[in-house]
Amino acid sequence: MKFLASAMVAALCLVSPANAQTTALVGARLIDGRGGVIERGTIVIRDGSIVAVGAVTNTTIPAGAERIDLTGSTVMPGLVNAHGHLTGAVGMRNPKDGYTRDNLLRQLNTYAQYGVTTVFSLGDDQEAAFQIRDEQSKGAFQGGARLFVAGPVISGSDATAAAAATDKVVAMKPDLLKIRIDDNLGSGKKMPEPAWRAVIARAEELKLPIATHIFYLADAKAALLAGADIVAHSVRDVPVDAEFIRELKTRNACYTPTLMREVSTFVYGSTPAWVRDPFFLKGTEEAVASELSDPARHAQVQASEAYKQGLRYKEGLEVAKRNLKTLSDAGIRVAMGTDTGPAGRWQGFFEHLELELMVESGLTPMQVIVSATGAAADCHNKGGQFGSLQTGASADLLVLSANPLDDIRNTRQIRSVWIAGKRQ
Repeated sequence: MKFLASAMVAALCLVSPANAQTTALVGARLIDGRGGVIERGTIVIRDGSIVAVGAVTNTTIPAGAERIDLTGSTVMPGLVNAHGHLTGAVGMRNPKDGYTRDNLLRQLNTYAQYGVTTVFSLGDDQEAAFQIRDEQSKGAFQGGARLFVAGPVISGSDATAAAAATDKVVAMKPDLLKIRIDDNLGSGKKMPEPAWRAVIARAEELKLPIATHIFYLADAKAALLAGADIVAHSVRDVPVDAEFIRELKTRNACYTPTLMREVSTFVYGSTPAWVRDPFFLKGTEEAVASELSDPARHAQVQASEAYKQGLRYKEGLEVAKRNLKTLSDAGIRVAMGTDTGPAGRWQGFFEHLELELMVESGLTPMQVIVSATGAAADCHNKGGQFGSLQTGASADLLVLSANPLDDIRNTRQIRSVWIAGKRQ
C-alpha cells in the first residue's frame, strides 16, 4: 500500500538500517483511543511496541532513532473490529473451496488496507484461521490485521449435545465462544434454551468469554442473566429498557451494534450509493461494481425471499440506531463491530460506514473512535495490548491526513497503517 507521501519515503531512505528498530513519530495530533487528545505529540516505537507517548515538548526521542515528521497528520490506534469474520467468500460469491489460507490472508490484508488492525472473528472459524492466529501470537505476522478466533458457532439440540459441542470447540483453544439465539425473523428455529444455557454455564466454568447473536430484547436479557459477556448484535425489535441497561452494567458486558450487517440485507436491491466510490474500489474489483450496478441483478434480488426479509431488517436498523444512542447515553460499553466477512459484507470498507452510522445514530466522533479502538479491545479483555496509544501497547496505528474529530469520514484519509510497529 502506498500510504506515505513521496517526500516522506525519500526521507526514510536516508535512515541507517542499524537504527531502524526505534522509530519516533513526531508532531501529529494524537487521539489516544481512551478519549484523550494531544495536539502535537510524539510516539516512540521499539520492537513493535510503544515505549513512550506524550507531547512533543516533554517526550524524549532516543539518540539514533528513526524520526518521522507527521506535522499536520492525526494518529490514532488502528481500528479494532469486535465482531468480524474470516470466511470462504470472494467478492459476492461463496465458493465451496474458498476457505483457504491464501484467502484468509487476503482478507486480513484487506482489513489492514482500510486501517482495521485487529479483527475478532466471531464464528465458523476453521483450522486455517487458528493456524494464522497461532503464528501471529508468536510474532510471525505475514502482513494483515491481527486475528482472534471463536471457532465454530456452538449449537446443540439439548443441553447434553450443546455441552459436548462446547468441549469440542474448547479443545481448539479459541479466544472466546459464540452462540446464536435467533430465529431469523421467524424463518428458522432458535437454539433451544436448555442448550444455550448449557454453553454459557460451561463457558463460565472455563472462564472463557462468550458472545451471543441475538435480535430480540427478551433473548438479550435472558442471555445476560445467564452469564453472557458480549451482546454481539443490536437489539432490533423494541426499545431497550431499564432492566436491560441494568443487566449490562451489572455484568460490565459489552454491546456491539453491527449496523452495517442490517444494511447488507437490503442494499443490493438497487445500486448502492458507494459502488463507484474509489475508497470502496481500492478493496475490490471493478467487475464487482459493475455487477452491483446491473438492473437485471437488482430485479433478481428484489424477487428473492431474502430481500423481503431484508426490508424487515431495514426497519430493525432504525430501532437499532435509537437503541445504540440510548445505551451510549446510559454509559454502556459499546464496541464497534460490523459482522463483515460473508459475501457482500465488505471487510475494511464497511467498518468506515459503520463509524458513520454510529455518528448518524447520535454518538460523537470521539465516542465512536473510542468504541472502535480502546473500548473494543477492552471488551475482549485485551485493553492495553492494542487499541490505545499508551506505553506497552502494540504500535498498531492509523495515520490520517485529516482530523476524524472534525468529521468521522476523515478516517478514510489514510496516510499509513502500522501493525506491531511495521508499516503495512
